[in-house]
Amino acid sequence: MIITIVVPCYNEEEVINTTYTRLVSVADSVDWQTEMLFVDDGSSDETLRLLKGMAKGDSRVRILSFSRNFGHQAAVSAGIRYAHGDAVVIIDADLQDPPELIPEMVEIWREEEVEIVYGKRLEREGETVFKKLSAALFYRLLNRLSTTPLPTDTGDFRLLDRKVIDAFNHLSERNKYIRGLIPWLGFRSLPLGYRREVRLAGESKYPLLKMLTLAADGLISFSRKPLQLAMVFGILNIIVSLLLAVYVFVSFFSQRISTVPGWASTVLIIVFFSGIQLLFLGVLGAYIGRIFDEVKARPEYIVKEIIENGRHE
Repeated sequence: MIITIVVPCYNEEEVINTTYTRLVSVADSVDWQTEMLFVDDGSSDETLRLLKGMAKGDSRVRILSFSRNFGHQAAVSAGIRYAHGDAVVIIDADLQDPPELIPEMVEIWREEEVEIVYGKRLEREGETVFKKLSAALFYRLLNRLSTTPLPTDTGDFRLLDRKVIDAFNHLSERNKYIRGLIPWLGFRSLPLGYRREVRLAGESKYPLLKMLTLAADGLISFSRKPLQLAMVFGILNIIVSLLLAVYVFVSFFSQRISTVPGWASTVLIIVFFSGIQLLFLGVLGAYIGRIFDEVKARPEYIVKEIIENGRHE
């Protein structure tokens, strides 16, 4: 039995040696074969050079190197596609998800006969209150909007059986939201609770803007309800406008209702409803943009080089 550990990397020179050391410690302690597949997502630091040094001295290390930075989700997709193992474990290089849990994931996969074992964050060390609250709110909101139940408080740290890998590799969409696609496939899964640790070194590759982009990808990929909400708000706008028209008509003939001529209220109403229209034009544009990306059919990523057994393939 072979387990492939997929490690997406982007500018991780400060931590990659420690990551490799801990993965080797895990690999040496188990009774199954291990393949460590590092996906370099166009790093501009010394990450790739350090990985090549590891591959020369360890035949278990394979490297995929992108031609440029294509993003974390693309790196995970490539790792899943190029994995040779009977199962894949996805883990980030920053060591916030402990590699020492991998044998426990494999044990659950073997004994419970499930196809997916996903890490569930019980605690999140070193993260701001804002990030914890926003993440909790997002996952719960996405679950309410999505037609597919998605596990909350999870990331990409998970084990996938070969059946899941093969099914995932048949998905043709390019802008993948993997945390939603894996549950969408419908295979049996079990959680493994753990405490997420503080990032060992370096900077987070998901600052606020990228987190918002990832959240938008999740909403657009797994829910049409924003478009349905646009229709609901449009109907409400019409109702409010009709009620306002009735009020103006009645006030014109009524002696009890006095109206003060002015432009402020008119401008306020115009600005409010114009804002709602622009908001949902933006929502519609996001869906059209996703269609545009898919129709172009450009590859999700471009692999510049593959290194196995210390040699270029």
